[in-house]
Amino acid sequence: MAYQTVKARKSLKLRVLPWLSLTAVILIWQFCVSPPGVNDWRIPGVLLARPYDVLLLGIEKLTDVNPDGATLLVHAWVSLQESLSAFLLSLLVGIPLGLMMGWFGVVRGLFRPVFEMWRPIPPVAWIPLAIFWFGIGMEGKIFIIWLGGMTPCIINAYMGVKTTNPVHIQMARTFGASDWKIFTSICIPSALPMVFGALQIALGNCWTTLVAAELLASDQGLGYLITAGRSIGRTDIVVLGMISLGITGVIISQIIYRIEAKLLAGIRR
Repeated sequence: MAYQTVKARKSLKLRVLPWLSLTAVILIWQFCVSPPGVNDWRIPGVLLARPYDVLLLGIEKLTDVNPDGATLLVHAWVSLQESLSAFLLSLLVGIPLGLMMGWFGVVRGLFRPVFEMWRPIPPVAWIPLAIFWFGIGMEGKIFIIWLGGMTPCIINAYMGVKTTNPVHIQMARTFGASDWKIFTSICIPSALPMVFGALQIALGNCWTTLVAAELLASDQGLGYLITAGRSIGRTDIVVLGMISLGITGVIISQIIYRIEAKLLAGIRR
């Protein structure tokens, strides 16, 4: 009984601590920024908006399209469409390609040299070509974001296959299993933990690349909201866009984490 009580207290503490730290940061932030019309030792409001002002703006932007031409929900929806479309495309292309590169020598010989040359190029370096090819619409941004999400998918899937227990492979060969049977029955299940690990990394890459793409070439989205705030000198708009990106990213990340946990639990059974 005492053990259960200690465990419950520890669990409660772990749930409360993040909220306490977040509250402390917000309060310190609010205190360290000067209110409008006040000139003292604190950070001027023109350099950093206060949390209270950002909150008021966020409520206002739920229905007001000024001064950037769209509501906050419209910006968030556009960014979600672009990032999730590119993320899913990265998974559909990158994971099968990485798995096959890890097992089949012909596929590895064909694609690895190209991948090794393409991997060091930052996705933002493709923005000028993407604008030439697709304009500043959604297709160009999906292309750029897709490039950012592909790398971890290919690498993790490839390494997942390469680290398959060789004893299992040798036993399968002893019983006459074909290369394809070994690949589908042993290598892919063995690689799944690393493949699922790629989901979070790819999502982070896609979300980061999304901001860069929208900062440079966009007319809607959370990245564009930040650019609009900068162009008119509104730090509250800039901070609102940054916070919206963070909150949206956390929500998506938690959804993926829960799906990953359930799938891996089912596989272990």
